[in-house]
Amino acid sequence: MIQPNNQTGLHISILASGSTGNAIYVESEKTKLLVDCGLPGKKIHELFNQIDRSPDDLDAILVTHEHADHIKGVGVLSRRHDLDIYANEKTWDAMAPKIGKIAKEHQNHFQRGQLKTIGDIDILSFGVSHDAADPQFYAFQKDNERFVILTDTGYVSDQMRHELKNADAYLMESNHDVQMLRMGPYPWHLKQRILGDKGHLSNEESSLAMAEMIGDRTKRIYLGHLSQKNNMKSVARSTVEDILLQKETGVNEKFFLYDTDPDEAQPLFKL
Repeated sequence: MIQPNNQTGLHISILASGSTGNAIYVESEKTKLLVDCGLPGKKIHELFNQIDRSPDDLDAILVTHEHADHIKGVGVLSRRHDLDIYANEKTWDAMAPKIGKIAKEHQNHFQRGQLKTIGDIDILSFGVSHDAADPQFYAFQKDNERFVILTDTGYVSDQMRHELKNADAYLMESNHDVQMLRMGPYPWHLKQRILGDKGHLSNEESSLAMAEMIGDRTKRIYLGHLSQKNNMKSVARSTVEDILLQKETGVNEKFFLYDTDPDEAQPLFKL
């Protein structure tokens, strides 16, 4: 199995990101974690193969919330590879009927706003505004390097912008283009849900949040959770880039934007 040349710090791959399934891989020298597994077992193994890694080596799965595109493969993966699962209490209650039987010793609580160390990685959980039981996402830190995952939220609060400011890398939601969503095929009630405070960030909303959160340390921003019906990579990239250029943030000079995909893993990168 291929290993990074420099094994210190954090190495990350966005295995899948989109409305059909999400999974993010985070590793250090001693610890290997998966955030969400919203894909069937066969597909998640395929994605691990694309980055020369194996679920056999995982230490745990962290769950953000109970929607199917985040937990579809969580139970199967845990049982097959004898993995611990971390989620907050309300998320456990909501997802338990959906993921099958999980051994008691593999059920772990990770409450909103908690700082927890798993192996040699420090992890901060933080709440988001989404239509789930108690949705939360995570910021990973090791050796003074930080990676933030922030998707599935209707807005980014001032507190979140402050707490998550100046990370080395972000996976940021860029779910939809507002005009495409309004003119698209979704029924009106679903459009209202997506546009609401407990829905998803548009390209514009994401850009404005990014402009306030990035700092001197920031080098990478991955645009994530794109809607298959209401967005395109080219539209998301151009919208975000234009707004960040207007805000004079140093995009394409101090830091760079990267696409994600629901079916193809992004190469491992080191913070």
